[in-house]
Formats: sequence, C-alpha cells, structure tokens
Amino acid sequence: MNIEEVRTFCLTLPETTEAFPFDDVTLIFKVCGKMFLLLPLDSERHSFSVKCDPEKAIELREKYSCVEAAYHFNKKHWNTIYLTGEMQDNEIRDWIEHSYKKVVEGLPKIDKQRIFNLFQQ
Repeated sequence: MNIEEVRTFCLTLPETTEAFPFDDVTLIFKVCGKMFLLLPLDSERHSFSVKCDPEKAIELREKYSCVEAAYHFNKKHWNTIYLTGEMQDNEIRDWIEHSYKKVVEGLPKIDKQRIFNLFQQ
C-alpha cells in the first residue's frame, strides 16, 4: 500500500472525516470527532499511526521491523507502521480497521451502535 491507498481505505469506513488540524502536512482521520489514524504526508519514509490494543501493539512491534511505538502518542496504545512492503496490504487494512473499531468502542452507546451497524452492512 502507499499513502494514497491508506487515505482511500480510511475514507471507506463509516462516518470517517479527514482534516489537517495540526499543520498542512499531517492528515488526520476521525470517526465522530475522535482520531483513529495519523498520516504524515511530508515524511521521507511513508508511514501512518494507529491505535491498538496494548497487547496487540507489542505483538505487532515484535513481529514486524516496520512497526514502532508511535512518536508523540501513548506508546502503550499507538503504533506507527512504515509502508516498506514488509506487511501485506490486507494486514495493513486489518490494522486500520482495528484502530477504527477501538475508537468506536470508546464512543457514546448511541454513536457506537449506529456506526457498528453501518460497518456491518
């Protein structure tokens, strides 16, 4: 995957919005106003940061050299995945969905139910 494919995939997830809240080179993807993915557009090494279960975050770092604890994030919950080709596209999509679902789980019940219903369709 490349960064444009990551962006396109994120926008397929229900109620996803994108914005540049920090600067004009760091694209953020949110669901109901909560960030689930950060995509820097100016980096020499293309990457994105996603939220993970703490155990899965560590497991992912141990399994792949292209995964690190996310800089400027809670390292217990956030990983940066570098788009080196080491990880298959379907795995990248799975981790983006995992991050999205982790964020949706923390939303108010009414939002969570609505979004999970949309996601199941």
